[in-house]
Amino acid sequence: MATTKKELSYFRLKLENYLSEHFPEMLSDKPFITARADEALISYCDAVAQGFSYPEAESIASEVLHRGLHFSKYDTLVSVLENEFEKELPSPLSERLSPILLKNKTVQSVFDKYELSDDFSASPEYEKLYTELTGTIVLLIEVNGLPTIGGENMT
Repeated sequence: MATTKKELSYFRLKLENYLSEHFPEMLSDKPFITARADEALISYCDAVAQGFSYPEAESIASEVLHRGLHFSKYDTLVSVLENEFEKELPSPLSERLSPILLKNKTVQSVFDKYELSDDFSASPEYEKLYTELTGTIVLLIEVNGLPTIGGENMT
């Protein structure tokens, strides 16, 4: 029983760490985190029971843990801000501004126009999304100024 709790903690921590880096908006979704960590643990145990090595079982569990989480709106916004607004936004600012932009209805409406999937960043549609996000951010900066994009203070 203690081993199961330890493994569950491992997958939960692994998922929470991944979400904090790529999907910070999902960190508060405890039911999702619990369900996905449990599913990864079951996959790991099943793989070991089927004779897979521990590293192979870990790989299988990681696939389950990260399913549907390969394309990140947050990472896309950070990329746009770092690449297109490098002079206006010093390095850590883009990571602080991205969660605020994720809450902005105008930015969300841009994302909503596309069918986002795990392999979306490899599709030709990604460039369209990237360009549209860049233009949207320019407009938001012009309308709101840098410190209060979307009406929210960055601090």
